Amino acid sequence: MGKWMCLAGVLLLFSCRGGIVRNQTRGEALGTTYNIIYLGNEKLDFQAEIDSVFTAVNKSLSTYIPDSDISRINRGDSLVVVDQMFQEVFELSRKVHKQTKGYFDPTVGTLVNAWGFGPGQQISMDSLTVDSLLQYVGFNKVSISPQNRVIKQNPNIYFDFNAIAKGYAIDRLAVMLDKKGIENYLVEVGGEVVAKGINLEKEKPWVVGIDDPQAEMGRRMKLLINMSDRALASSGNYRKYRVDSISGKKYVHTIDPITGYTKNSNTLGVTILANDCATADAYATAFMAMDLHEAFKVINYNKDLEAYIIYLDEKGVTQEFLTKGFKELLVE
Repeated sequence: MGKWMCLAGVLLLFSCRGGIVRNQTRGEALGTTYNIIYLGNEKLDFQAEIDSVFTAVNKSLSTYIPDSDISRINRGDSLVVVDQMFQEVFELSRKVHKQTKGYFDPTVGTLVNAWGFGPGQQISMDSLTVDSLLQYVGFNKVSISPQNRVIKQNPNIYFDFNAIAKGYAIDRLAVMLDKKGIENYLVEVGGEVVAKGINLEKEKPWVVGIDDPQAEMGRRMKLLINMSDRALASSGNYRKYRVDSISGKKYVHTIDPITGYTKNSNTLGVTILANDCATADAYATAFMAMDLHEAFKVINYNKDLEAYIIYLDEKGVTQEFLTKGFKELLVE
């Protein structure tokens, strides 16, 4: 995930077609762009409510805001009483951590910073350093007390919920629209999506594009899917990496929480469909770090997930894996 930032560049659009009013809001939040379409029979403006959701998520979960709850906890403040957002993300993280055998682990923050992908200081990494930092990694080393305070076995444990917080923010936006009585909407933040109902203007499901992870320049759509009452999140190594200025070696953005090293694998991109976007976000991240055969096991076991994975086989040839449910959503 990119650096989270304040809201900016908000654009409100309204249009009316056949008695259906298309309300659309675009802007920037969480270090990326957002585009929210909500349909109804009248002109609506939920910009204040949208801003409020982003502000609340940042206040609770953004490691880029110094006075956020998570930043204070990471600095060792044991008196922070975490809100419902933090608690929900924490418990979902524990569930996905267990089902992925530890490959999804938000306590990987110390390693994320050390490898140069977080807000903390990047350091020179070798095997001894990695081994020493691994003592600060492990979701089994943290808990939330009955008083809603975070307990860490080691004060140096550093939380990083960036691999689930954007999806969670989208879910909160969806909840806000549900409470407003909106039955047909599409919420997209940084390429992750929640779709509800249908596109009333076309009387069809919402159509969402998935990026091609092998596009060398700009963006290129790999395929289109129909979405209704589902959430989608993608993860890939195709844009988020850094190149060491001395060795020229490429370091991808996925950290393997088991080994402590960045993950160079044959998985190019993962797209997950789930009932909520936080879950899709978390699994998409975990499957980038897992070996393919292990990811397939989890997908086959969890019937609430649909998956599309692009990978390289033993000969370096691009292959695609799609679950049956995912194939049924493809736009011909």
